[in-house]
Amino acid sequence: MADTAAPAADPADDLVRARAGDDAAFTRLVEPLRRELHAHCYGMLGSAHDADDALQDALLKAWKGLGGFQGRSSLRSWLYSVTTNTCLDAVRRRGTRALPVDLGPSSERTVADAAPRTDVAWLGPYPDGTLGAGPLAPDARYEQREAVELAFVAACQHLPGNQRAALLLFEVLGFSAAEIAEIMRTSRASVNSALQRARAVVAERVPDRTQQQTLRELDDDRLREVVTGFSTALERGDADALVALLTEDVTWSMPPLPQWYRGLGPVTDFAVRVPLTGCGSWRHIETSANGQPAVACYLRGDGSDVHRAWSINVLTLRGARIAEITSFIGQEHFPAFGLPAELPPATNGTFVS
Repeated sequence: MADTAAPAADPADDLVRARAGDDAAFTRLVEPLRRELHAHCYGMLGSAHDADDALQDALLKAWKGLGGFQGRSSLRSWLYSVTTNTCLDAVRRRGTRALPVDLGPSSERTVADAAPRTDVAWLGPYPDGTLGAGPLAPDARYEQREAVELAFVAACQHLPGNQRAALLLFEVLGFSAAEIAEIMRTSRASVNSALQRARAVVAERVPDRTQQQTLRELDDDRLREVVTGFSTALERGDADALVALLTEDVTWSMPPLPQWYRGLGPVTDFAVRVPLTGCGSWRHIETSANGQPAVACYLRGDGSDVHRAWSINVLTLRGARIAEITSFIGQEHFPAFGLPAELPPATNGTFVS
């Protein structure tokens, strides 16, 4: 039987159709770039929700302004110009996002009744399930997953918007200084200055080894032992099992709670007093966030027969131990990961894999 599948649309033809008002053709043009554009928005804004809004706004601007695209650069470059400037507008309106470690020193004593801070724009987790493993451009320094790692994104939040944009466009996406100057509507000298300043700030805040480098040195079985061991220790209230997984200088933070803990003693005391004994029953789903292993936590309180979404716990590893636990508390984080808001009563044990 002859192959009757429709031939793939020609991008040049789709561009003509899109300029004539064909929204399906425009969708075909931008769809291959949508995921990387979204990751770029997250790198700029530090929030998956803000990235959704910014990308939607940028693509609407691109659709309306497609007639002004003259083809002097690639469509990808033009879309990054529209998207980057949309994000810069958002940065000017909303400011930057933070983690608890940015707000002050660690707490030496456990705060069991901590209240969330609503006056802080908090950094959020990023669902990375469809991100590619390789660089977006041959001369990009950071791989796609490295570019959304918590340490890198948090460091970028300490940069002014123009420096943040220049760094991401150059180091992650592989644009040249001349291309970035056109994208950001500035001079090449300004771009080079912004890059120099941005690199200095980021170098002080990002570990020498990325999580991707660490994870590549761990075999799958050992990684699963660490992640499953963390989940099981919380579910069973097993402090010894949890401590065995942690580095001596481990940190645990829980945005939007401002308190955070550093060191095996304070972290263990917090774990014993709060999640291991003071919250209720836990169940977990293993996932991935920010290019790192993560665990979605579900909590069942008194008088309830279901476990409800509580936090996305992003684990930062050093070797085969957990060096940082960042618990992003809030049900609002779960939909982006495709995770349910609650789990029904378990029929075979309590662990959900």
